[in-house]
Amino acid sequence: MEKWHHKNNQIVGDNMPEMPEVETVRRGLNAQVKGCKITHVEIRYQNLITGDVEQFVEFVTGSTITNVDRRAKFLLIHLDNGYTIISHLRMEGRYRISADPAAIDKHSHAIFTLDNGQKMIYNDVRKFGRMQLWNTDDLDDNRSIAKLGPEPLSKGFTFDKLKPRIMRHRKDIKTVLLDQSVLSGLGNIYVDEVLWKVKIHPETSANHLSDKDIQNIIEASNQEMKAAIASGGSTVRSYIDATGHKGNMQNSLKVYGKEGTPCPRCGTEIEKIKVGGRGTHFCPKCQVIK
Repeated sequence: MEKWHHKNNQIVGDNMPEMPEVETVRRGLNAQVKGCKITHVEIRYQNLITGDVEQFVEFVTGSTITNVDRRAKFLLIHLDNGYTIISHLRMEGRYRISADPAAIDKHSHAIFTLDNGQKMIYNDVRKFGRMQLWNTDDLDDNRSIAKLGPEPLSKGFTFDKLKPRIMRHRKDIKTVLLDQSVLSGLGNIYVDEVLWKVKIHPETSANHLSDKDIQNIIEASNQEMKAAIASGGSTVRSYIDATGHKGNMQNSLKVYGKEGTPCPRCGTEIEKIKVGGRGTHFCPKCQVIK
């Protein structure tokens, strides 16, 4: 089948939801739609689709969902016709599986009718999310996927791979860890949490870190992602999973959103500052600039 998309197209990422939230959505979707045939596709918001909307609808209609996978913050909905829907939720995108017509509202921008009588509904209040159809065998050629750095809990998330990616930057470590081309999957919430765990000030220059600092960041990122996934992600704003449930990780956060409260480790008041334009939470006593 001829490719209709252009390889320079990309879906630009954002920081919410982050890797644990997307993984939770992936698991929920996989449990509910894997093996289902898509009998009808309705795109109500044309800009949701990166590429030709009519061809997206044509290629997806009649295909069967073979698996729902994930790369960093991207959902990968694999189809049996050799194509994959690359879906980025951005700030407030969410999926819902329902046979109830009332589940479809003015914020329902893509509706996939399934052969089991259910509908896979994509809702997005802010309309920031994007979908793109791509040849499954060539996913690594997609610009958005290709630029991603190693992600926590993966085989490639190693000291040897991450040290040069981090140390080449003179920017602050908060900004570097948010850069999805350095390492992927972490956003504003979990970067703040990781840096608190390893006692590194968010404004520390990345190239000032020691080998031990980098190893600690790797270990803390893995620990944080594992705990967050086990908790179903963090519901700080409006995040819910594919079954309509909120996450619980927000109940375990140590610094994010905790400005003005005591540091759980030393009792010093947590502060909030702007780093690279992003709200950043840290303990001024535990986390000292190197």
